Amino acid sequence: MANILGINLSALSEDAVLKKISDFLNDGGQHYIVTPNPEIILCAHKDEELFYILNKADLAVADGFGLKLAGLLIGEKIPRLTGADLSIKVLELARREKIKVMLLNWHAGLSSSSEIREALEKKFAGLDFSVLDIDRVKLLTETDRDKILAFGPEILFTNIGFPYQEKILFHNLKYLPTVRIGLGVGGAFDFISGKAKRAPRLLRLIGLEWLWRLIRQPKRWRRIYDAVFVFSAKMIKARFINTYLYRANVACLLYKRENGLIKILLVSREDDPSHWQMPQGGRDGEDVATAGARELREETGVKNFFTRATFKNLHRYEFNSENGKQAYRGATPQRHVYESKKYRYDYKGQNQSLYIAEFLGKDEEIRINFWDHTAWKWVDADRLVEEIHHVRQAGTKIFLDKFRSLDLEKD
Repeated sequence: MANILGINLSALSEDAVLKKISDFLNDGGQHYIVTPNPEIILCAHKDEELFYILNKADLAVADGFGLKLAGLLIGEKIPRLTGADLSIKVLELARREKIKVMLLNWHAGLSSSSEIREALEKKFAGLDFSVLDIDRVKLLTETDRDKILAFGPEILFTNIGFPYQEKILFHNLKYLPTVRIGLGVGGAFDFISGKAKRAPRLLRLIGLEWLWRLIRQPKRWRRIYDAVFVFSAKMIKARFINTYLYRANVACLLYKRENGLIKILLVSREDDPSHWQMPQGGRDGEDVATAGARELREETGVKNFFTRATFKNLHRYEFNSENGKQAYRGATPQRHVYESKKYRYDYKGQNQSLYIAEFLGKDEEIRINFWDHTAWKWVDADRLVEEIHHVRQAGTKIFLDKFRSLDLEKD
């Protein structure tokens, strides 16, 4: 396994990937496969739900020459297997093994369902398949699910683009019991239908597909620029610069008054439910007040709160196995290799500022996001340090002192 900007990618060869897929079909469980490319990884840095979903996939196959180069930059060999090539291999497997296949196709996409059906009948004669047009923004309706259940596929492809295809698979597989494998494959079926043309093989081999796309679709220059140049710059920064820097972070102290007492909100981490902490997140170039308010809205769903105070750069700490970084398989005593839940862990540690806000709403509006947290609770201010995870206690004591210096408990 390799980790590129926080996203875990398979290091399996093509044959091993196909063997893994065959195992998935026969183990009685449900699995989903994603095919990240540089553009998808950049998107995941702005969409934390997508970030979480990519890293929860049963198999993440690198789709993009840039990921292969990124692997070399960190000393990891990442085999490349595009969504288009993987789709053909899986369709051939399904035809050979008499496995039912269904494709969820975006109704406003490049290829119509009739064009895809015609291409599949011609190129994969004997394949038992169905194509269903869907609205990718609405994800799946109850009617869509009923149609899928009526056909009963074991393999479900989604051809609707990121991040929609990944979210559809993650949120809907549990309602589709016949599906053994879900695959998000982007525009793979547009190549099969002939509506899109792949770059010549030589350009694919030397990593110049982006140039082919730019020539054929100049209007996509911004996406291509991000996938090639912005992604490369982020990789170089992560590899050679960030490891010496502390990431700007903001901790959010949200409090409320209840029966004459001050209570402070804590949340438990998704990756460790016993790890209670205050909501927190990266400042991403924003001032403390803006970043703190944003993190509260994103992580807890609250809207009714009032900013009371901010303090910049109060506490600095380095990442370790308890507060974020985890060594993964392949690490050795001589060479510490790390995977991360967030790309932020490319940094040496975090420099925490403090955002203090008073909660003015009702508890019913608290809606923690599932990719960051599993639960929330209010604790008395006097018990805050005791209730919080021990690796957070040093910073929490500093934050609590700042909070009490404002004398807000008497307001």
